[in-house]
Amino acid sequence: MPIFEYACPECRYVFERLVLNRNQDPPECPRCGSKRVDQKFSAFATSAGTGKSSAAACAPSGGG
Repeated sequence: MPIFEYACPECRYVFERLVLNRNQDPPECPRCGSKRVDQKFSAFATSAGTGKSSAAACAPSGGG
């Protein structure tokens, strides 16, 4: 289930919501109660940031 990020143009509050169904109405702002919120584009992390490449674990070890 995706978590979407929203921004309220009324009070400029940014918040996240778990979306169970893509067809559901956008949430209201938890700070000011405005029903007009904008969904933000969110990027997600694809690695743990350890500095090591995970590709090395899949590379052939040689010895062919």
